[in-house]
Parts: sequence; structure tokens; C-alpha cells
Amino acid sequence: MQNLSMLSSLYYQLYAKKLNISKTSFFQGIFLLTLIASLDYLRPRPCEAGSVLCQSPSQFQVVILYAVLALVTTGTAGTRVTLASAGANQYEKPKDQGTFFNCYFLTVNTGAIISATAIVYTQDNASWKLGFGLCTAANLISFILFISGKRLYNRNKPMGSPFTSLVRVLVAATMKRKAVISSKDEDYYHHALGEFPPMPSKSFRFFNRAALKTEGESGDRVNNKWRLCSVQEVEEFKAVLRLVPLWLSIIFVSIPIAVQSSLMVLQALVTDRVLIPHFEVSAGSIQVIAIIFSCIFIVMNNWLVYPMYHKLTNKVMTPLQKIGTGHVFTILSMAISAVVEAKRLKTVENEHLMSVLWLFPPLVILGISEAFQLPANVELFYGEFPESLRNTATSLTSLVIGVTFYLSTALIDVIQRTTAWLPNDINHGRVDNVYWVLVIGGVLNFGYFLVCSWLYNYRNPQG
Repeated sequence: MQNLSMLSSLYYQLYAKKLNISKTSFFQGIFLLTLIASLDYLRPRPCEAGSVLCQSPSQFQVVILYAVLALVTTGTAGTRVTLASAGANQYEKPKDQGTFFNCYFLTVNTGAIISATAIVYTQDNASWKLGFGLCTAANLISFILFISGKRLYNRNKPMGSPFTSLVRVLVAATMKRKAVISSKDEDYYHHALGEFPPMPSKSFRFFNRAALKTEGESGDRVNNKWRLCSVQEVEEFKAVLRLVPLWLSIIFVSIPIAVQSSLMVLQALVTDRVLIPHFEVSAGSIQVIAIIFSCIFIVMNNWLVYPMYHKLTNKVMTPLQKIGTGHVFTILSMAISAVVEAKRLKTVENEHLMSVLWLFPPLVILGISEAFQLPANVELFYGEFPESLRNTATSLTSLVIGVTFYLSTALIDVIQRTTAWLPNDINHGRVDNVYWVLVIGGVLNFGYFLVCSWLYNYRNPQG
């Protein structure tokens, strides 16, 4: 689903009509899930009690299920990514856009909390039909609210494929790789007179050749658009290239979070999860703690932390500073997780179960980390990407999540193959050592991030 978000941003631009398509797709998927849960012929019969022989789903049922998942995945990818861009485009000031991204992630996390608690409780204790029915009703209400306000939205005109100019710069520079780079303004192509910047920047000078007018080339690009690009297009390509090291750093800091989300469930399963009589915390829902505190600190950051920082320093906290703060809290969360796991292993030796409450502190710290990082990631890419690529920029955070979970799975597999830290029964393993490895990796990545941040110059300086 996360990988589809990048593709969806190409097609679901900032138009209510396109948003309607993705929202309709998602609504149809949820509605069909409700039908599957309601109608017996759309799902296989449940296994009989005490029997190991269960009826396999028919080909028709499998096709319906995969069609539903495709609708939900496509709709979710298109809606979430496009709404983030569309909402930010209603504002002109970077500060207001940053506030919007905070509100956006606050609402997304609030929805995640409701789905992981109220909806899951309804499905477990009432019925799956009612649980999916509530989701369908919520999406219908959301769709109606969106349609009712579409006349008030600011809409940008379509700007074509966001990747065409980037590929054109790469092709043009490669084709003219032997050309000598000039230091004269008149040797470079501009879309219009007085276009800014007048000269390509000195960084990544190889790509300056894409805008260099060689023998036989003129300002008319009708027949040579893949050999000649404007200076502005070259600088936009460089702007994306400069963000790649930071994007990689964000992937690296997200891997420990993904690993922790898996290990926390395993740890919760071997703790005492009874908080009060007749109430047991679900191991699968323990991540809700991080989401709750993420919501709390998103509000606190927006209304207390960031204004206080501005008052003390007379500067606005930049996206990179927010992301760096998130890095620190992530490392701290991993370190606390290692200490807590070491304590849990000692309780196992004493044949006592540790309370699940001991897992809450690292999750609280993780929630604080995400409150700083997630909105700031989108704010950074949205603010620094060229205008034609801003819709794509907001999808990078979703892409990071998708890539991260693949890499975290690979990392866990490597640890299982090379060490005895993660056996099937973690009571006989050393999960604390896994967390310390994540701490070391986090510290190294934080150093890499600081170097990248120090070398990075904002295209749109923060106020």
C-alpha cells in the first residue's frame, strides 16, 4: 500500500474529481468488506469445532477478496497522499503549512487509535459485520463532508508528469557529457527572459550540461527537448538530488521503529497484561500507546514547544531540527527498551511475569519521536521539492514506511540467522541485545544525519 502511494500521486493530483475517485474506491472496498462479513456465500464456511479440516475458499471468493483489497489499497494510497498535498496547498506560508501537517497527522493518528481500540473491540465482542459497517458509515460521512466543501478549495492547474523534466535533465546531461561547461550566462537555455536563476549552481556541475546550448541548438526545444533543458529544470533536478541523503537517513531511523513494533508485540505476549480484574491488554494493540502520545505531543508541539522555541530564540524551528529531535528520542526509546527487556529476563529467571506497564515508557518516548518526525518529514519534502513535484513529495513519507518494513524484516532475518538472540521463545533469547544494536545503528545514523543537515542549504529558507 505504501509503495502504491508514490504511483498514486502521479494520477491523483489536486483536483476534487481525482480525490473523489480515490475516496470512492476506498469506500467501495470497505463496503464490499462489510458484504463479505455479512453474506455467507462470499466467504468459506468456518472450521468446525475440534476439526483440523477446513473448507478452502472458492475461486470466486478469492477473486472478490483480492479485488476488495486492491480497492482499499488504491483508495487509501490516493486519498492520504493527495489530501496531504491538497491541504497544504490551501496555505501560502511555510509556517501555516507546517501547522496543517501537524493537524493532518493528528487526525490520521486519531483514526488509527479508534480503529485499533473501538473497532477491534467491536469485531471481537460483537461481530465483524458491525465493525466493518461502522467503518463504512465513517467513510460515507467523510466522503459527504469532503464533497460539501469542494467549492471552497483552492485548486492548482495540472502541470504534467512530475518526473518527465527530471528524466529529461538526466538524459540531456548524459548525451552532452563530453561538452565543456561554460561560465557565461548566454550559453545556457532559459524558458523566458530574466528567468531565475540566470546561471546553474556549481553543485553537481555535471548536470549543468543539460542546459548548455551546444552547436546547432537554439532556444526552440520542439525538436530537441531531450537534449536541451532550461536552467530552472536543472536546478529543480538538483534540489531533488540534494534531498536524497536526508531521505536515506529518514529510512535508516525508521528501521528501528519498525523492528521495535514487532518485538514489542512479542514482549507483550510474555508479560502480565491484566491491569484490572476482567480486563487484559491485547498484545497486538499495545502500539496504541505510541500513537496516543504522538497525538498528545503533536498538539503540545504546535501550541507550546514550537512557540516557546520561537520566543526564546526568535527563530522558527526548522524541519531538520524537528527531525533531528525525533532521532534523539528514537535512540532513547531503543535504549530504554533494552533496559526494560533486561529487567524482564531477570523476572523470567525468578519465575515471575513482569507487568506490561513496563513496556509503556519506551512506547511513550517513541510517540514523542514520531510527533516530531512525521509532520516534519512531510514539511521538509513539501517545502523543498520543486512546485511541480510537491504532490509527489508528500508521498515520500509513505514510501519510507513501506521500504522500512521490508528492510526491518530483512534485518530481523539476518539477526535470526547469525545469532541466537531471537528464538521462537524470546524468554530464552536476548532481545535486549537486538535493541542495543539498534541504538548503535541509531547513533551512527544520527551522526550521518547531522553531517547531511550541516551541508544542506534550504531552497526556501525558514522564517
